Amino acid sequence: MTEGKRQKQVATVINQELNDIFLRMGLNMQDGGMISISSVKITPDLFEARVYLSFFQVKDNDALLQKINDRNKEIRKELATRVRHQLRSIPELTFYIDDTLDYVFKMEALLKTVRKEDQQDDPVKPLDQ
Repeated sequence: MTEGKRQKQVATVINQELNDIFLRMGLNMQDGGMISISSVKITPDLFEARVYLSFFQVKDNDALLQKINDRNKEIRKELATRVRHQLRSIPELTFYIDDTLDYVFKMEALLKTVRKEDQQDDPVKPLDQ
Protein backbone atom coordinates (compact mmCIF):
# COMPACT_ATOMS: atom_id res chain seq x y z
CA MET A 1 0.00 0.00 0.00
CA THR A 2 1.28 3.45 -0.84
CA GLU A 3 1.52 6.30 1.59
CA GLY A 4 -1.07 9.01 1.39
CA LYS A 5 -0.30 12.70 1.12
CA ARG A 6 -1.18 13.39 4.76
CA GLN A 7 1.02 10.51 5.93
CA LYS A 8 3.99 11.93 4.04
CA GLN A 9 3.38 15.42 5.40
CA VAL A 10 3.15 14.22 9.00
CA ALA A 11 6.21 11.97 8.58
CA THR A 12 8.22 14.91 7.21
CA VAL A 13 7.23 17.16 10.12
CA ILE A 14 8.06 14.44 12.66
CA ASN A 15 11.40 13.74 10.96
CA GLN A 16 12.42 17.41 11.06
CA GLU A 17 11.35 17.88 14.67
CA LEU A 18 12.97 14.65 15.86
CA ASN A 19 16.25 15.64 14.20
CA ASP A 20 16.18 18.90 16.16
CA ILE A 21 15.16 17.12 19.38
CA PHE A 22 18.00 14.61 19.04
CA LEU A 23 20.44 17.48 18.48
CA ARG A 24 19.23 19.45 21.51
CA MET A 25 19.11 16.40 23.80
CA GLY A 26 22.58 15.31 22.71
CA LEU A 27 21.36 12.01 21.32
CA ASN A 28 22.91 12.46 17.88
CA MET A 29 26.46 11.80 19.15
CA GLN A 30 26.76 8.73 21.39
CA ASP A 31 29.62 6.38 22.26
CA GLY A 32 31.98 8.03 19.78
CA GLY A 33 29.53 7.46 16.94
CA MET A 34 26.82 9.34 15.17
CA ILE A 35 23.08 8.72 15.07
CA SER A 36 20.83 10.10 12.37
CA ILE A 37 17.18 9.63 11.55
CA SER A 38 17.10 8.05 8.12
CA SER A 39 13.33 7.95 7.70
CA VAL A 40 9.99 8.09 9.43
CA LYS A 41 7.05 5.95 8.35
CA ILE A 42 3.64 6.63 9.79
CA THR A 43 0.61 4.36 9.86
CA PRO A 44 -2.52 5.41 7.92
CA ASP A 45 -4.39 6.21 11.14
CA LEU A 46 -1.48 8.50 12.22
CA PHE A 47 -1.26 6.79 15.63
CA GLU A 48 2.15 5.14 15.25
CA ALA A 49 5.37 6.49 13.80
CA ARG A 50 8.18 4.09 12.95
CA VAL A 51 11.46 5.96 13.25
CA TYR A 52 14.43 4.36 11.48
CA LEU A 53 17.80 5.28 12.98
CA SER A 54 21.09 5.02 11.15
CA PHE A 55 24.17 4.40 13.31
CA PHE A 56 27.66 5.32 12.11
CA GLN A 57 30.72 3.98 13.94
CA VAL A 58 28.74 2.89 16.98
CA LYS A 59 30.16 -0.03 18.93
CA ASP A 60 26.93 -1.57 20.25
CA ASN A 61 23.83 -0.79 18.19
CA ASP A 62 21.39 -2.69 20.41
CA ALA A 63 22.54 -1.00 23.62
CA LEU A 64 22.25 2.42 22.02
CA LEU A 65 18.79 1.62 20.67
CA GLN A 66 17.79 0.56 24.19
CA LYS A 67 19.12 3.84 25.57
CA ILE A 68 16.97 5.77 23.08
CA ASN A 69 13.94 3.60 23.89
CA ASP A 70 14.47 4.38 27.58
CA ARG A 71 14.09 8.08 26.75
CA ASN A 72 11.08 7.49 24.47
CA LYS A 73 8.59 9.25 26.76
CA GLU A 74 10.84 12.27 27.09
CA ILE A 75 11.33 12.46 23.31
CA ARG A 76 7.59 12.06 22.68
CA LYS A 77 6.75 14.77 25.22
CA GLU A 78 9.16 17.19 23.55
CA LEU A 79 7.68 16.30 20.16
CA ALA A 80 4.20 16.97 21.53
CA THR A 81 5.13 20.47 22.64
CA ARG A 82 6.52 21.24 19.19
CA VAL A 83 3.71 19.88 16.99
CA ARG A 84 0.67 20.35 19.25
CA HIS A 85 -0.83 22.92 16.87
CA GLN A 86 -0.32 20.72 13.80
CA LEU A 87 -1.53 17.32 15.04
CA ARG A 88 -4.52 16.33 17.14
CA SER A 89 -2.81 13.34 18.66
CA ILE A 90 0.88 12.64 18.96
CA PRO A 91 1.80 9.27 17.46
CA GLU A 92 3.50 6.58 19.49
CA LEU A 93 7.18 6.44 18.54
CA THR A 94 8.80 3.11 17.77
CA PHE A 95 12.52 3.14 17.01
CA TYR A 96 14.19 0.68 14.65
CA ILE A 97 17.74 0.23 13.41
CA ASP A 98 18.13 1.08 9.73
CA ASP A 99 20.78 -1.32 8.45
CA THR A 100 20.85 0.03 4.90
CA LEU A 101 24.36 1.45 5.35
CA ASP A 102 25.66 -1.90 6.60
CA TYR A 103 24.07 -3.60 3.60
CA VAL A 104 25.74 -1.13 1.20
CA PHE A 105 29.17 -1.69 2.77
CA LYS A 106 28.69 -5.46 2.61
CA MET A 107 27.70 -5.33 -1.07
CA GLU A 108 30.71 -3.14 -1.91
CA ALA A 109 33.03 -5.59 -0.18
CA LEU A 110 31.50 -8.50 -2.11
CA LEU A 111 31.89 -6.65 -5.41
CA LYS A 112 35.55 -5.95 -4.64
CA THR A 113 36.24 -9.63 -3.99
CA VAL A 114 34.47 -10.62 -7.20
CA ARG A 115 36.55 -8.11 -9.20
CA LYS A 116 39.78 -9.43 -7.64
CA GLU A 117 38.83 -13.01 -8.49
CA ASP A 118 38.00 -12.03 -12.08
CA GLN A 119 41.37 -10.32 -12.48
CA GLN A 120 43.21 -13.35 -11.09
CA ASP A 121 41.28 -15.85 -13.26
CA ASP A 122 41.54 -13.86 -16.49
CA PRO A 123 44.97 -12.22 -16.69
CA VAL A 124 45.67 -10.05 -19.71
CA LYS A 125 46.84 -12.29 -22.56
CA PRO A 126 49.90 -11.21 -24.53
CA LEU A 127 49.35 -10.21 -28.14
CA ASP A 128 50.06 -12.81 -30.84
CA GLN A 129 53.26 -12.12 -32.78
